[in-house]
Amino acid sequence: MRAEKKYLIDEVTTHLKKSEYVIVANYDKMSVEDIAKLRAKLTPEKAEFHVVKNSSFRVAAKAFGLPDMEGSLKGPTAIVVGGKNPYGIAKIVKKFFTDTQKLEVKTGVIDRKSFNAKEMSLLADLPSFDALRSQLLGMFTQNAAAFVRVLDAKVKKEQPAA
Repeated sequence: MRAEKKYLIDEVTTHLKKSEYVIVANYDKMSVEDIAKLRAKLTPEKAEFHVVKNSSFRVAAKAFGLPDMEGSLKGPTAIVVGGKNPYGIAKIVKKFFTDTQKLEVKTGVIDRKSFNAKEMSLLADLPSFDALRSQLLGMFTQNAAAFVRVLDAKVKKEQPAA
């Protein structure tokens, strides 16, 4: 293997090691300015946007143990990796697409499970982890409060009138 090709594959492997997810996208309609704007939006989440060669990504993904994405590796390819919140990153990418109509998600892999573009869009629509936690906590407290009201009503019913 040529040194240049090995370097490119090693570089993609380094990117893949940064997170438990990867979002694969087509960036052919994006300008350098658009890419800079997207990178700026991803930076607070510690995510990165990288343009990669399909052949280098194919080899690195296989070596890294990712599911087969052969059908998605056509045309210009970029990856989004890094950060701890893949769903938040998916929201940023989807909002960027909605605002600009320039970045098209091809596929994504989260925890070694493959998602197509439509599934990634649905994942991006999910509430944040903090919102889900607060909803769950609200359900717990609501049910507990209802249980206490039932017990209280039962006790008040059984007390003799004075």
